[in-house]
Amino acid sequence: MSRRLVLLRHGRTTWNAVHRVQGQAESELDELGHEQGAAAAAVLARLEPAVLWSSDSLRARQTVGYLAEATGLSVRTDPRLREYFLAERQGLTHAEYGALAPEEFAEFRRGNFDVVPGGEDAADVVARMTAALLELLDAVPDGGVGIAVSHGAAIRDAVPALVGWPTEGRTVLRGLDNCGWVVLDALEPGPLRLTAYNRVVTG
Repeated sequence: MSRRLVLLRHGRTTWNAVHRVQGQAESELDELGHEQGAAAAAVLARLEPAVLWSSDSLRARQTVGYLAEATGLSVRTDPRLREYFLAERQGLTHAEYGALAPEEFAEFRRGNFDVVPGGEDAADVVARMTAALLELLDAVPDGGVGIAVSHGAAIRDAVPALVGWPTEGRTVLRGLDNCGWVVLDALEPGPLRLTAYNRVVTG
């Protein structure tokens, strides 16, 4: 039997709206973010998930609340599902970051967060994310679905590890849109299979 893992990025936040670096700093969903969370929950609830996990960040907890309401499931929060820790770059707008450290910011925008001084390395993020997600998958019954609400860069960088791509594979994936989701299928022992990437509710 197969099992399915769905990874959902949180809805838009007040910081996303003004292009402010979030990392592990807290920010709330804005009005659009709440609308995105409710819309995604309505669609994903049709999958009849059996397991629902979330990052313990506020924006993820607000997003997963819509799924909990739509499915009737209780939520397990796990700090391993947090976004990258980005040290002193957290809270800067993109314009401020670019002015402060132009070359570093250019790498950051290309998805290379390892350049952030004092920040969390990709290897560490991938290790904690994959450990949590494989544990979640183990809790999903045969034929069932598990959903995790997490963060854009953390999900993007965990996907290649889950499907068995080389580490460099993360550089070919774009970041997820707010309330975009990834679908991974576990059909047999070994790497998961990427079924969909950055699905969003349209219309």
